[in-house]
Amino acid sequence: MHFDHAGVATDDADGLAELYGTVFDAPVAHEETFDGLRVRFLDLGNGYFELLEPLPDADGAIPSYLDRQGPGLHHVALATDDIAGALEDARAAGVDLIDETPRTGAWGHDVAFCHPKSTGGVLVEFVEH
Repeated sequence: MHFDHAGVATDDADGLAELYGTVFDAPVAHEETFDGLRVRFLDLGNGYFELLEPLPDADGAIPSYLDRQGPGLHHVALATDDIAGALEDARAAGVDLIDETPRTGAWGHDVAFCHPKSTGGVLVEFVEH
């Protein structure tokens, strides 16, 4: 596994993309809308920032997160060539899983999340490209 991206919940993806682009030399590489979110991907060369902005009147994990926590780091993603194996290894280690099986995420990649109560308070995502 290796670092893939950091997901950042925000109410202003445009403003944050502009700031990160200037400060971190991270241009927008891709943008898409799915599951009530506008998602912008900022290229860092060896990984990226994933900016997660809820669409108006959207429900779901990101609007709930923003209501509870405010803008900020939402999750850390690790890339794997074997997401099913990564889930099995996590399960065997006693990690509670949010996703027992992979689901389709951004870019059409398979993703699955580990519950933060089992990973030191950090929401960890496995992603298979």
